[in-house]
Parts: sequence; C-alpha cells; structure tokens
Amino acid sequence: MSVHLIKAFALVPLPLVRALGWLIGGLLSLIPNRERRNAEVNLKLVFPSMAADERAALLRRVMRENTCTMLEMPAAWCRPAAYWMRHIEIADGGALMREKLALGKGVLVAAPHQGNWEVGVHALASLAPATILYRPPRQSGLEALIVEGRSRQGATLVPIGASAIRAMYGALKRGEMVTILPDQQPKPGRGAGVFAPFFGHPALTMTFFSRLASRSGAPVLLTWAERLPGGRYRLHFREASEAVSDEDEVVAATALNAGVEQVVRTRPEQYLWTYRRFGVQPDGQPSPYRKAPS
Repeated sequence: MSVHLIKAFALVPLPLVRALGWLIGGLLSLIPNRERRNAEVNLKLVFPSMAADERAALLRRVMRENTCTMLEMPAAWCRPAAYWMRHIEIADGGALMREKLALGKGVLVAAPHQGNWEVGVHALASLAPATILYRPPRQSGLEALIVEGRSRQGATLVPIGASAIRAMYGALKRGEMVTILPDQQPKPGRGAGVFAPFFGHPALTMTFFSRLASRSGAPVLLTWAERLPGGRYRLHFREASEAVSDEDEVVAATALNAGVEQVVRTRPEQYLWTYRRFGVQPDGQPSPYRKAPS
C-alpha cells in the first residue's frame, strides 16, 4: 500500500474501520490464506486440549481482531496524538509506571503484539520520555511515515543496531522509558536469541531484552493496549518477574515468555497469532508451518 493510500485510509472513521475489519477478517477465516494457516497452526499448538469447534470459533475472532489491528494502523500513524488520547484509558492512571519511574533507574517496557500496540505507543509516551526500538519495514517508503506517526506524542524512535543499544542505555540512565516488542523472533545463528518455552513450545526468543534489564538494573513492566467496544482502548501495565533480568539467558527468556503468555491469556483473540512465532525450531527440526508434501 502506498503512503498516499495509507494517509487517505487514515481519514476513514474508526467505527467503519472496525466494521470493515470484522467483515474482512470473517471472510479471511473462511477462505485459504497464509495468515489463516499461520493462526490455525499456532492455535493448535498452544491450545491442544481445546475442542475443535471452540478453537474454530477462536480462529474467527483472531482473524477479525488481527484484521482490525492492521486496518487501524494508518489512523494510528497519521492522526494527531491528541485524538488517540481521547480514546485511550490508561488503567489505574498509570500508577504502576509512575511508581517505577520514581525509582530513578528508568523503566524497561515489554510491549508484546497484543491488542493494538501502535495505539498504545501514544499513551505510553504521554507518561514519560520514551525511546522505542523498531525494526525498519521491508518497504523503505513506509519508514518515514511510521517513525513520524509513532513519535507524535514525543517518543524517540531508534532502528535496531549498535546506535540503538547506546540510545537505550542512555535513556534508562536518564530515568526515562525504553520500549521493546519482546516477541519478535530474532535472526537465528547470531547469538541474538535462545530457545525458551512459549505456551509449552520452544520459541526463539531475543536475549537483548534480558541483557538490557540485567545491566541497567531498570524495573521491567509489560504493557498492552486492549481493544474495547465503541472505538476505545485501555492501556494495561503488569510487573514482570525479576527473573527476566537473570544472568542465565534461558532462565531470563523463559520468564519473559511466561510474562507475555500471561498477557495473551487475558484476551487470546487479540494476540497476533498470524505471526510465525515458532518458525525456527531447535536442532534443525522442521517448521510447524511447513506444509506436508502431498
């Protein structure tokens, strides 16, 4: 989608965007497509004891919620931050975040792909200066739009790389907030990840997050923006286990994944199950998303 089309679609009223997401997502749950297959594989892996009809119903909700998230992104990038602040309720007024910021060590925020993380950025940055790590999109023409959109509330965006590491340590030393999406699969073979259980299955999990937590001493919070009826959202906070900063990388990654799993279980239909979270498997085992030969 071109930048011009994204900006045009951002003008569509949010209730209509959600209605389209519900309709298109429902259709995508019925016809063969890559995203539906990914979600089917994931749901079967993580909820093996769930009845088939119940899992099929969850799949329909997942496709609808995931489609809503994707269709809401143009508005999240292009509409003023003030618009979003009128539509986001910050749970408990952000008391837990303020409590941790008061310690003076900064706060390391794990923001998994739950609800609408793009909308959550605006609410997070309203609470404290925020530095947000991001992976540049494959379509280079979108990067400027995304960076501008995510920084509308004053957040600082830094792409993955050596300069990002320095920027994040610096932000924490200044007592600020650093936000990372912790459930993106790192590239294998570079020491950037270890295998740790996620819903009982090995998932290649980033080690940088736990290293940053351990070396900075910053408290760690999990956050997510739950989609609510009526075009609204609620930003939640949850304290992470101290084990996420353990020096043993597998122990830390296991604790991080357990925290993400707890978040996902609050509203499993709002997690990004269309993502191939288990795409890389240990010991060269085949990806569960690989189709069996016919």
